[in-house]
Amino acid sequence: MSKFVHLHIHSEFSLLDGANRIKDLPIRAKELGMDAMALTDHGVMYGAIDFYKACKKEGIKPIIGCEVYVAVRSRFDKEPGIDNKYYHLILLAKNNQGYKNLSKLVSLGFVDGYYYKPRIDREILEKYHEGLICLSACLAGEVNQNLMNGREEEAEKVALWHKSVFGEDYYIEIQNNGIQEQVLANQRLIKLAKKLDIPLVATNDAHYLKREDAYNHEVLLCIQTGKRMSDPDRMHFDTDELYVKSPEEMSDYFSNFPEAIENTVKIAEKCNVEFEFGHTILPNYDVPQEFATHYDYLKKLCDDGLKERYGENPSKEIIERAEYEISVIKKMGYVDYYLIVWDFIHHAKSEGIPVGPGRGSGAGSILAYCIGITDIDPIKYGLLFERFLNPERVSMPDFDVDFCYERRQEVIDYVSRKYGHDHVSQIITFGTMSARMVIRDVSRVLDVPYSEADALAKMIPNELHITIKKALEQNVELRQRYENEPEIKNLLDIAMGLEGMPRQASTHACGIVITKDPVDTYVPLYVRDNQISTQYIMTTLEELGLLKMDFLGLRTLTVIQDTLDLVEENRGIKVEYDKDMADPNVYKLWQEGNTSGVFQFESQGITNFMKELKPDCLEDIVAGVSLYRPGPMDQIPRYIKGKQNPGHNEYTHPSLEPILNVTYGCMVYQEQVMQIVRELAGYSLGRADLVRRAMGKKKLDVMAKEREIFIHGQVDENGNVIVPGCVRNGIDEKSANKIFDEMSEFAKYAFNKSHAACYAVVAYRTAYLKTYYPAEFMAATLNSFLGNLDKIPEYIDECKRLKIEILKPDINKSMTKFSVEDGKIRFGLGSIKNVGNAAVDAVIKEREEHGTYKGFVDFCERIADKNVNKKCVESFIKAGVFSDFEQTRATLLASFEQIIDGIQSEKKRGLDGQVSMFEMGTKEEKEEMQDKKYAFEIHPEVSDKDKLSMEKEMLGIYISGHPLEKYRKLIQEQTNISTLDLNQIDDNGEDIEHGYNNVKTKFRDGQQVKYAGIITAIKKKYTKNNKIMAFVTIEDLYGSTEIIIFENAYMKSKESLFEENIVIVDGRLSIREDDTTTIIANEISDFKEQKKHKLVFDITDLDEENKAKLRGGICYFSGDKNNIQVFVKIGEDEKNCGAIFVNNDILNIFRIVLGNERVILIEE
Repeated sequence: MSKFVHLHIHSEFSLLDGANRIKDLPIRAKELGMDAMALTDHGVMYGAIDFYKACKKEGIKPIIGCEVYVAVRSRFDKEPGIDNKYYHLILLAKNNQGYKNLSKLVSLGFVDGYYYKPRIDREILEKYHEGLICLSACLAGEVNQNLMNGREEEAEKVALWHKSVFGEDYYIEIQNNGIQEQVLANQRLIKLAKKLDIPLVATNDAHYLKREDAYNHEVLLCIQTGKRMSDPDRMHFDTDELYVKSPEEMSDYFSNFPEAIENTVKIAEKCNVEFEFGHTILPNYDVPQEFATHYDYLKKLCDDGLKERYGENPSKEIIERAEYEISVIKKMGYVDYYLIVWDFIHHAKSEGIPVGPGRGSGAGSILAYCIGITDIDPIKYGLLFERFLNPERVSMPDFDVDFCYERRQEVIDYVSRKYGHDHVSQIITFGTMSARMVIRDVSRVLDVPYSEADALAKMIPNELHITIKKALEQNVELRQRYENEPEIKNLLDIAMGLEGMPRQASTHACGIVITKDPVDTYVPLYVRDNQISTQYIMTTLEELGLLKMDFLGLRTLTVIQDTLDLVEENRGIKVEYDKDMADPNVYKLWQEGNTSGVFQFESQGITNFMKELKPDCLEDIVAGVSLYRPGPMDQIPRYIKGKQNPGHNEYTHPSLEPILNVTYGCMVYQEQVMQIVRELAGYSLGRADLVRRAMGKKKLDVMAKEREIFIHGQVDENGNVIVPGCVRNGIDEKSANKIFDEMSEFAKYAFNKSHAACYAVVAYRTAYLKTYYPAEFMAATLNSFLGNLDKIPEYIDECKRLKIEILKPDINKSMTKFSVEDGKIRFGLGSIKNVGNAAVDAVIKEREEHGTYKGFVDFCERIADKNVNKKCVESFIKAGVFSDFEQTRATLLASFEQIIDGIQSEKKRGLDGQVSMFEMGTKEEKEEMQDKKYAFEIHPEVSDKDKLSMEKEMLGIYISGHPLEKYRKLIQEQTNISTLDLNQIDDNGEDIEHGYNNVKTKFRDGQQVKYAGIITAIKKKYTKNNKIMAFVTIEDLYGSTEIIIFENAYMKSKESLFEENIVIVDGRLSIREDDTTTIIANEISDFKEQKKHKLVFDITDLDEENKAKLRGGICYFSGDKNNIQVFVKIGEDEKNCGAIFVNNDILNIFRIVLGNERVILIEE
């Protein structure tokens, strides 16, 4: 068999260009009998480590390389029309020094040379050539380009320059790719190589795995370029031969040049890069000189912190726990890790930057609590250290830290200064083509109609990690279409071929890496929007042993700090939370469902859960955070029952009670699984954590082995007991089996109690502030969402419910943001559109330094030389900030430009040294002239409607009143969805900021809905078929949404389609995971007051079973949107049963259950 090695291959990380999946490449190499393979993605090394591991797994030698882009001139030159051209060049790492140099070159391509592409140049190629092998590349290589354009002499110069740099490690590359130009190029390249005595090497520029993948690759190129397969000018290759060919195919084609094939093997033998995994590389942390070792310094911090947290005489349990933890930390080599984390948290706190009480499993460490990394007592809440740092599982611990989102960057800047700017980098992440997304992409490329593509995409279940293959197993309709419709099968086959491939690179929202030496010593760098990131993702950096930190920006911490500042400013009070977090007034918020603005407890579903639970201690809040997610939700009824009936909890075995009594017999936390395994079977906590992980990841082989050990224990070869097991500990085998089954089922959903406890503390603090300082808390909450017109109306509505008055912005009273005045909230000047921060700062500074503005002219005179322009003043007028002055809004709008011009003119005269007319004559004459100069053009006040319209234009919301306010009750009666609901659908119950997966809403795609509001914008357009459609923006009491209306519905509705008309929309929901939820209108009509109805159920002689069903139905359909009074009729007597929400579908349900004659809708 011929020996050959592919040295020019593009993977999926040549984004939307390469179609080779990294995991498939070494498998294919093995199938074809090859011993080695290179990866040479375009300009990047994103996949290098994944490729290395995949090759090692299959016994294939990995060669790390890159097809770099070389600038025509210098990498610093970026002139349009010249420097947007570039050459290709293949570089392969011979050894670890070569890898470091390749990493450096690729990094500099982004950091210095990015212009359309990341470009290097000859200067740095010469500087960092050591340990690298160079191939002249494809048709886009510099040698090729010169030869193809008849510049043979220049081609020779280029080749000789590279030979002078790389010596015997420079090769002329010839290819077998089926492209016509390549045949001619090969002839010229062979001639050149012979003349200059440069060795040849054969490659194939493989962009896909097999010949039959060529079409999928064409589709991928169309996705990249936004083209369709039907576009004549789309980018494509005139060949289907850019695949991973066999050694035989390559040898046969280049039979006249066997050395080109042999050289691939020689090059592979030269390349021996090795990566070390699992060896931690921490940055240097300098301790004060008086401490001999880093351990001594940490021990001193811990001892001091122990006394501060627990007093002078901590309990034996606390001391033993602290000693155990520090011994493990020392033994595992993480002393510096603790010091590094302590240092930046200590810096943040000393600078007044709000830091969260903790996040993730790190809260289980008592030493972290003692030195101030966390603020929650792990002893009090039963949090386990081994869940964070397990001495039996060697892996880097991971403190994720929440900071105030406005000041998070200050902490990153501090870390950069301390360890060196080139030692700190952000981290890359990749967006991939999900199942639904790739179906839509491929459909567009293949000219499949939008409606068909949308219907297909929506057949994919909306669940985590879903694939098209899984969807075909789950969805019968999708499977039938796949099996029976050739076009659909073709589309889905292509989509499956591309599904999961990276689509684009971006910067991780919170991850940073801190390194001992400059970052690009270890990993290549990437630049996006002037932010430098690593080219390897977070998990890869951890595998390489680098220190990865999550610096998260948490909005709620900013809200808490702003509230504390407002309380101190307004009331002179320094807020102190109750230490035990047991204030009954605070828990009333949850019990009564008043948790708008309370961290993690704002959705309707969790609000209802808490109202039913009636929490009265922090453990209930911790459980609430943990249970309200898919999976654990099944435990909610049992938890509530246990809470409401103390002492009646059920346990599979009495030995579980001490562990599960805190959660009323329910398994809620991962830590409980660990405690059960330890207490019942005698495992160490470290090993217990390994069992928990195996259960969570469904490692069946490990679980089968551990089941036996859990039940019967484990002994060594000498018969010594290693693990006693349940039976030895007095628990019968049947119960032990059942307990293991329960743990196994639960573990995949179990939540980390340490994380839940930390966030419960944040939730309690927000609830505490809302309870005792509602105006300040709501003002701070509003400030945190400035500019977010989805959230602001929701919180304004909550202020109204709390009877907190919202005051209009005022030139003499408003601050930049929302502020508090006598228990009322004042709108800030910074919230007004077209008014920048610089202008607002100037206005407020002038007011604070020289007193309030006496009138509009006084204002204009005092800000004349400030950064406040006419547009800004006009916006102030429209927003009503001058309402306390004597002139009407209409008068000011008519006069302000003339007044400002007059003042500017006077200022100019003063500067020019001219004598003003006001400086002549008597005092009375001066005043008379002043009045004439600044005369207002008097107009009556604008109408209330215009005032509201101006407020909406300038502030984004209505302050004085909402045009829909008087219709609030009618709208609730006639609709079944609001903007609040639409926003919740888009969140899908998921708080993106905090990484919590919540539950799906009650709405579904295609559901018929009614929505009412006021039209604020209409955008008409014509389709390709020359049919009219429109996008109508409609605002209700909670925000606005865009309604799509197609031609048939448009023609029915056009009489009602004009701005500021109040309408009702009859339509269907369109829910997409990759876009905002919208309503497709069937009809839009004027909103009218409907006649009142009542619903009567005639239960005369109705049997008890159906009466029970009726009671259940009335209870089920009663809620926040009740729109009809309900009566039951027995003979001639009617009795009111309250109210429910009714539409035609619900009426039909009652009619099916009770019969048409017993369900009577009466118009009153």
